[in-house]
Amino acid sequence: MAQRPAASRASAEPDFLQFNDLACESVSGRVIFATDEWFAPAVNLLKRDPPHFDPLAFTAFGKWMDGWETRRKRKPGHDWCVVQLGIPGQIYGFDVDTSFFTGNHAPYVSIQATCLDEPPTITLTGDRTGMAATVSETEAIAKLGSEAWPTLLGVSQLKPGYSDSCHNYFHVNFPHRVTHLRLNMYPDGGIARLRVYGVGQRDWSSVSAHQDIDLVALTNGGVCLSYSDAHFGHPRNVIGLGSAVNMADGWETARQLDRPKELKVDERGILQVPGSEWAVFRLGHCGVINSIEVDTSHFKGNYPDSCRIEACTLTPEEEDQCLWTSCSAGKWDLLLPSQKLHPHHRHHYRGAELMLRRPITHIRLVIAPDGGISRLRLWGQPTLMSSGSPNQHRPTSKL
Repeated sequence: MAQRPAASRASAEPDFLQFNDLACESVSGRVIFATDEWFAPAVNLLKRDPPHFDPLAFTAFGKWMDGWETRRKRKPGHDWCVVQLGIPGQIYGFDVDTSFFTGNHAPYVSIQATCLDEPPTITLTGDRTGMAATVSETEAIAKLGSEAWPTLLGVSQLKPGYSDSCHNYFHVNFPHRVTHLRLNMYPDGGIARLRVYGVGQRDWSSVSAHQDIDLVALTNGGVCLSYSDAHFGHPRNVIGLGSAVNMADGWETARQLDRPKELKVDERGILQVPGSEWAVFRLGHCGVINSIEVDTSHFKGNYPDSCRIEACTLTPEEEDQCLWTSCSAGKWDLLLPSQKLHPHHRHHYRGAELMLRRPITHIRLVIAPDGGISRLRLWGQPTLMSSGSPNQHRPTSKL
């Protein structure tokens, strides 16, 4: 029988979990160096899927583990690896997940960071199980001077990988753009996943004022700020890269419990139901929206009946107040009126279908009564606003 999520655990989760995982393999994050990968390779740290455990799985080097695990160190020093973020940006928090590493987790970690103008050509290929860094790999990584990078997370203790202690959350206060991380484990052991939660930052000076760009995409700094329900999938997924791979790669809510026993529709065929679900997104840059794509791919028996999109223009201070009031203030204007949706379909809206022709910074996607969306694209032209959008005036300085 499924276990009900613990309310105390949900309330204890940090706010930064709303943001995007900038290091995940699904956004092209990768490990470019690791001192040792004897039991399990460091590339596992960045897997999209949650870690799992197979009690019967062994390799020629020992117990198979779904994470990064080094051998028991018998010489001076400690183990560490270097991660190249898939999306450079500002980091707000980490989840160092030790799932299933119960007698072999790394006791302590620290994390350092830098911003490089050009990514290094260093790369790791193939199955690294049973391997350690070669002399040439160590010499190549030494040129980056990672031991001197600024510290985002000082030496911190990790809890073992039991279900009630595996997520080690750490807040970060570092107002700089980051491209690479150095994860230090002291002295050795295992870590299942490294989640790097933050907001992407791009150089907008290279974007033409006449160029249409997806202003809500995570690669362009879009971010989910709040939502009503994410029972089966988080709404941050809808601004992800490319097409969704399955339903788990989208936003899906539970079924509305107050839906009528018998359903009725209006003259447009849209269900007349009292309930709805919503998610609020901040655009990566203030802009005028010219076209919208709402993609329900993979959602065939659980797509929403309809959707609408509201929009507003907020300063950082107004955004904070909006979130404090659950974004229910009267600042929202209609961008896209209610539209009947179809299963497993890419819906496109443009021109006269869009109600606003002024710059906006935030949107609220409302689906009725419930269901799943795989992707949301808001194509438009970035513009300046006199008061500055929340992302537009964020620090983007390099280290």
